[in-house]
Amino acid sequence: MKQAIGHLDVDTRGQGLYDITRQINAWLAEQRIQTGVLTVFCRHTSASLLIQENADPSVRRDLEAYFATIAPEDPTRYEHDDEGDDDMPAHLRTALTQVHLVVPVEHGRPTLGTWQGIYVFEHRRRAHRRDIVLHVIGD
Repeated sequence: MKQAIGHLDVDTRGQGLYDITRQINAWLAEQRIQTGVLTVFCRHTSASLLIQENADPSVRRDLEAYFATIAPEDPTRYEHDDEGDDDMPAHLRTALTQVHLVVPVEHGRPTLGTWQGIYVFEHRRRAHRRDIVLHVIGD
């Protein structure tokens, strides 16, 4: 049994979903683990991870719009605003999604479905560099 750990730096340009599937696949290929488990972890409290539709961009736009309605940027609703009006809504959106994913690895690749991709979901309006930790264990 082997294991490896690595980091992806993901530069975001503001709110939205950023597909990191290609970078994950490239890193995983370097590890030469054919069968195992991949953990993807986002080291932030105002961004999250999703496995989501990768074919139709309207799905991502609808997701962004939905989260804007359930955690709106309304300065009258929240006490915490240390980094601006989008600060607390970003934390809420992260709490409603997830900061880690676990995906089986088969034939050296994540076992994603035909229309699935792995995304960083940036919840802040300004650009950020997000640190994504990858850990794989297997044979």
